[in-house]
Amino acid sequence: MIQRLLFLWALLLGVVVTNALHFYLDANEKRCFIEELPMDTVVEGHYRALEWSEQDQVYAEDPNLGIWVEVDEMESGHSVVKTKGPSDGRFTFTSHEAGDHSICLSTNYTSWFSSTHIRLYLDVVVGSTKADADHDRSHVSELAAKVRDLNQKMEDIHREQQYQRQREADYRNLSESTNGRAVWYSLAQIVVLIATCTWQLRHLRRFFEDRKMR
Repeated sequence: MIQRLLFLWALLLGVVVTNALHFYLDANEKRCFIEELPMDTVVEGHYRALEWSEQDQVYAEDPNLGIWVEVDEMESGHSVVKTKGPSDGRFTFTSHEAGDHSICLSTNYTSWFSSTHIRLYLDVVVGSTKADADHDRSHVSELAAKVRDLNQKMEDIHREQQYQRQREADYRNLSESTNGRAVWYSLAQIVVLIATCTWQLRHLRRFFEDRKMR
């Protein structure tokens, strides 16, 4: 039982890895870290930068302070992330290739003569369970295409049903018209037979009356 718990704990550590640290950074200085990542791995980072205040003798937040975040794939040199954020911000990216990735942070101060000191807290989560947005959009696109196909098939079925109902209505009207004509034809035949019988009877009656008179 203990071995199973240890195995599960090691498996969880392999799925989600958190790197939390803090370091000091001067103006115009860039600090980089190397992270080996598998392919299609989501990485989430949270940083918080505090600037040294000579007046208060403490590290405090400065609204003018900004942080540049650059993430590159070291083998291919492809730039994954290059963005500027506030002193307290987040960044997220997905590794498209397996291998080493450099995560670099620097300030937005450009003066080479600045003596500003920065304390920067960095928390990186590797292997987050958060889904890739592009992957989600692809699934949404596939689902939308399937929905469009289903709608098209439903419209085809609806048109076919309307056509069949129209054919049934036409066939019913034709049947009723044919039955009506057959009834009138039968009635006409009966009238003709009655008239014929009446004429024949009158003719025979006259014939016999003429024979008696002779």
